Amino acid sequence: MLPPERKNQQTDVPLAHYLARYRALDPREAASRCALAFDGAASAFSLRLMGTEYRASFPGFDVRDGVGRGLRNPYERILLARYLCEGRHVAPRGAQLAYQEIPWGQVYYASFRGRCIERLARAFGADAGGLKRAAESLAICAEPLVAGDAAYRFEFMSGLYMSVLLWGADDEFPASAQMLFDDNFAAAFTAEDIAAAGEIAIARLKEAAVGGARISFEFLEETAAR
Repeated sequence: MLPPERKNQQTDVPLAHYLARYRALDPREAASRCALAFDGAASAFSLRLMGTEYRASFPGFDVRDGVGRGLRNPYERILLARYLCEGRHVAPRGAQLAYQEIPWGQVYYASFRGRCIERLARAFGADAGGLKRAAESLAICAEPLVAGDAAYRFEFMSGLYMSVLLWGADDEFPASAQMLFDDNFAAAFTAEDIAAAGEIAIARLKEAAVGGARISFEFLEETAAR
């Protein structure tokens, strides 16, 4: 676990930076750019994250689901704020990209492999059924793929789809995995943000696989420190 002062550097400082930028947004321009609904009367954006519908107030960035539960995870909050400040939704062209095919993905691939690919294999390599339970229990429009021992394409965030593919361990080979991203991810996020999206998706899938128990995000703190 990171010491408190380092943890604050990794979450509080960037979150404060993006919240300041968020407050300066033209909300209707941001809604149009990100293809999100903005309720002028309530002054709030509507968006989905891993199957949960959220409303993000403007300019306060109080993010809550349909029953009023706040989104508290700082990594998820940073990613949403960055998307609203910098991202852009474009229509997908039908291609799915490996991380290395995304701009700057080759540069950051070693980090992405540890943060996402190897973590996904460890999380579900001995429990392909857990990935199936998770994908089917979340309202993420999961589409089974014909690949590996378990594979799904699903909506990560409003209009942004990714895929996870899993091959379980056998007598000869350890478990392995792959993550693919619809081609419009590259307009929505930087390579570093796409790695964060992968980590968030894995944590949410693990949480769903164990029946909704909260999963620690300490691994995000650990990988952020590398």
